[in-house]
Amino acid sequence: MPALHRMVSHGLIILDEVGFIPFSPAGSHALFQLCSSRHLTGSVIITTNLEFERWTEVFGDERLTGALPDRLTHKCHILEMNGESYRFKESLRRREVIA
Repeated sequence: MPALHRMVSHGLIILDEVGFIPFSPAGSHALFQLCSSRHLTGSVIITTNLEFERWTEVFGDERLTGALPDRLTHKCHILEMNGESYRFKESLRRREVIA
């Protein structure tokens, strides 16, 4: 898989809004393979609105879903951001300016 080898070589991979759209079985396995290949060798940033308990909804496979956070959370920093959406707040502000 040449694309996997290219991605593994980058210093940082950012996966934005994981869980917004469910993965196909092939996509779930490809993401698992990417994260497994980078485990302890490169940085990965993941943004998501889903807690780990709901990741099975996105990836489908319970075993894969259990193993993926295990690899991702080993030697990591988890930042929980609870608050208003910046995009939503900006949208409301623009509407007030137009009105």
